[in-house]
Amino acid sequence: MIDLLQEIFNSIQKNKLRTFLTGFSIAWGIFMLIILLASGNGLKNGMTENFRYMSTNSVTIYPGRTSMPYNGLSKGRSLKFKEDDVEYLKNTFPNTISNLTPITSTWGTTVSYKQEYVNLTTEGVGPEYERIRSIEVLGGNGRFINAADMREQRKVVVINENTAKNLFLNGESALGKYVQINKILFQVVGIYTDMGGGGRNPSVYIPLNTAMAVFIPGKNYRNISFELKDINSEEESEAFTTVLREKLGKKQQFDPQDQNAIWIWDRLSNYLQTQGIFNGIALFVWIIAIGTLIAGVVGISNIMLITVKERTREFGIRKALGATPGSILRMILLESIIITAVFGYIGMVFGIGLTELINMGMENMSGGAAANSETPTIFKNPTVDLSVVFMATGLLIVAGLIAGYIPAKKAVSIKPIEALRGE
Repeated sequence: MIDLLQEIFNSIQKNKLRTFLTGFSIAWGIFMLIILLASGNGLKNGMTENFRYMSTNSVTIYPGRTSMPYNGLSKGRSLKFKEDDVEYLKNTFPNTISNLTPITSTWGTTVSYKQEYVNLTTEGVGPEYERIRSIEVLGGNGRFINAADMREQRKVVVINENTAKNLFLNGESALGKYVQINKILFQVVGIYTDMGGGGRNPSVYIPLNTAMAVFIPGKNYRNISFELKDINSEEESEAFTTVLREKLGKKQQFDPQDQNAIWIWDRLSNYLQTQGIFNGIALFVWIIAIGTLIAGVVGISNIMLITVKERTREFGIRKALGATPGSILRMILLESIIITAVFGYIGMVFGIGLTELINMGMENMSGGAAANSETPTIFKNPTVDLSVVFMATGLLIVAGLIAGYIPAKKAVSIKPIEALRGE
């Protein structure tokens, strides 16, 4: 076996250009396969991460201003959401809506602790918002708003981990401490993390009833959010949106065709549409990747055919010196396996290395956003299933074996004297 490997090594050394061309086609095919699949996966992972911070089957409705007259009422009326609208939605869609919560927002509030302060948005929400927003209050970091906070109108607050770092310096724990929100004391009961936090100073959350009593005396909600039950397709989601607009039009006295009266953010439709786009991109990437792989297979096959033809005279000499056809075939096939495996590995290393460098570069450019999942990203963690890479490399090895075996079998079957006459 050692002698056989030595012969293969000598053959490779004598034919450096041929070996390089064979190996390059292999390495390039694997390299491009990894780059294409990693790019597709990176885009898909970025899309999935961006949707992670909100329930994909959630809906948020915002009041607007009418742009069409309705039943004698003039256009240009500002609509408001109040408590009776919440009850109306619950009673109208009892089997479709779940985890409904109104939301209030107070922009530009000052949250301070001792000498430190930040300016951000204070949102009044119900306990249901934790599920809708996919807010994570990690173990040891307290809790989210609960029913008792709502019922007793407690002055408690849940803040983001970045806000806690900005307010509580030197590693001081924020839990149980009191912060001032527009000079009103609130006790920190939870520290959350979520992808949609909005950067360095995301929102802080207080009980909805407390926000209505302290910050929103007009008793109007900024929006209403809820989740949908048993709706799993874009068609079903659009049908619900149509009915929702009709029902709210009847309640709020506006034309259901008036798109400016209320704005409906249907995340399920957005998610499914985006998923369809990325599925199309993934299919396109696979088509290109397979085409690249086929080009590599063709390149290997052509080079192996030429290689065997050029070595017909050598095979004749080997047979004349006593080598058996089987030993010559083993040498050719083993040489093909070694070249394909080595250069396939080189292509894999360079491909994976480049995707990792791209990922690191994008993380550094976004200030580590991709790592801490605090801001949206379009490209995240480009990974490739190594089983796909190994299968592709195996395919190239098999292609090289087949391409080398057929002409080699024919070449070694020729009598030595005839092989020596060949060019």
